[in-house]
Amino acid sequence: MFTGIVAEQGSVVSLNPKAGTGKAGGSAELIISAPETGAGLELGGSIAVNGVCLTATAVDGDRIAVDVMGETLERTTTGGLRPGTRVNLERCVPAGGRLDGHVVQGHVDGVGRLLERENLGDWDRLRFAVPQRLARYVAEKGSIAVDGVSLTVTAVSDAGEGEQWFEVGLIPTTLAETGLGALAPGAPVNLEVDVLAKYAERLLAFTDPRKPAHAAAVEDGAE
Repeated sequence: MFTGIVAEQGSVVSLNPKAGTGKAGGSAELIISAPETGAGLELGGSIAVNGVCLTATAVDGDRIAVDVMGETLERTTTGGLRPGTRVNLERCVPAGGRLDGHVVQGHVDGVGRLLERENLGDWDRLRFAVPQRLARYVAEKGSIAVDGVSLTVTAVSDAGEGEQWFEVGLIPTTLAETGLGALAPGAPVNLEVDVLAKYAERLLAFTDPRKPAHAAAVEDGAE
């Protein structure tokens, strides 16, 4: 589990496709230069790379190697990384650690796109396009992870609008310490919506509206 508080911006060394790489079942090895994140990282340790949870397969000094499966290459921005690209990095939160952001799994739900940004003096306003299927999970004053950064939603589009969007405000620290500070309009970003909203929807899908919740639990043997 992660919190969406970026600890370091690493730099992509290489993204090397493996034999048989393709959308359906290919894979690749991603190598990142990250002095702070690599310190003390053991093989099998989890790191979030632009919000994508990946497992360290090799650690050599400040270089970290991870394997990326085809599903991840297809459904996140990872497949588009190039040498020199800066990426947001976070180690998994230790048991008993502070939850300074919000609960982030590192399981990207979809790819959004920066529509516009505006400098407002002490902070920046960013508007992102969000896939239609994810828009219902994004609520004003709710939490969302954008390229692995925990952010508070400040505004959302109306449900009936053709292109769904949400806005966030970024303070100077976030602008300086994450890749969002240099993000240009049109750039794709990884999005992870609040997992609690997804679980709530899934639970409701199995609820018979004609039965009280207590009656359904008794029938299913829960009581």
